[in-house]
Amino acid sequence: MSLSLSRRAMLRDTAAAGLALSLAAGSAPRAGAAKRDPRWEESIQRGLDWLARTQSSRGQWNAQHYPTALAALAGAAMIGSGSTTTQGPYARPIARATDFLISKCRDNGLIGDPLTDSRYTYGHGFSMLFLSQVLGEEGLVDRRRELVDVLSKAVQFSGYAQTPAGGWGYVSARDGNNFDEGSTTITQVQGLRGCRNAGIPVPGEIIEKAKQYIYECKNADGGISYSSRQTGSSRPAITAAALAALYNAGDYDGEHVPDMLDYAKKSLHRISGEQQAYGHWHYTYLYYSQVVYRQGEAEWAPFRDKLYDRIVGEQKADGYWEGQIHPVYVTACNLIMLQLDKGYLPIYQR
Repeated sequence: MSLSLSRRAMLRDTAAAGLALSLAAGSAPRAGAAKRDPRWEESIQRGLDWLARTQSSRGQWNAQHYPTALAALAGAAMIGSGSTTTQGPYARPIARATDFLISKCRDNGLIGDPLTDSRYTYGHGFSMLFLSQVLGEEGLVDRRRELVDVLSKAVQFSGYAQTPAGGWGYVSARDGNNFDEGSTTITQVQGLRGCRNAGIPVPGEIIEKAKQYIYECKNADGGISYSSRQTGSSRPAITAAALAALYNAGDYDGEHVPDMLDYAKKSLHRISGEQQAYGHWHYTYLYYSQVVYRQGEAEWAPFRDKLYDRIVGEQKADGYWEGQIHPVYVTACNLIMLQLDKGYLPIYQR
């Protein structure tokens, strides 16, 4: 680490204090918050219990693909319930997931394993997001110091892995011959924003380059292309994720946002019982739900009711959900969505 001991101590205190205040604010009931359907709460409980029950003693979930990303997403779903590493019914699983992800941090700052994961930037980005949410509530001084070091190195790796175009690919720019695409770019932006909110220094030029990357991928219809190398064909899922990332980056009213929002609404806002024509439904609505939530209660409440009713209706008897990638992935995405307006995850707060 290049940080001096005195700077590390100051950063530790700033990160812990800042995020603790944010979490405390999120934990308080919001005035005028809409009443939640008891069916949603029962569904959340069953889903969280399934995640806790299926976690290994080492803190991971046994999956052949994306083990780092799945651990980070599942941990974030548990934080969404209000538990921390020290308090709440899911404190132990969150702490175990934290231990697992810390153990995956490499000397170059990557959180993951490039030898077994061909798309390691997903895990890296989701890990930054989860660990940054953990930081402020960690009670042990030594563990806070460890988290600050891990996240500081992780930010440095993200900057190193960014392509000249400003995006990220499935692997670092050097490992992937500068290939980039939208979904991994959004994962990095949210992870970096979580780190910055937690007091970890994030160079502004990394975020600015990422914003410009999104703008360059925008098409005439307002949608975002899959990659800077494959522009012209808009993707609803990438557009929703890009909007969520721009909001995280502080761009709520930029010149590109209205067109993107209009495209996303036309493509995604109607929730039906039929499977959409495009794939990755849960990924899409993980991000689009964040976009709608940021529009305010008048937009959010009717959309939320339809979204949550569909999610609850698809839950299996044991508490999990099935879909693309892995049941842990789908379950974690659904639980994050179902708990979005509870406000316990600072990164998703209005």
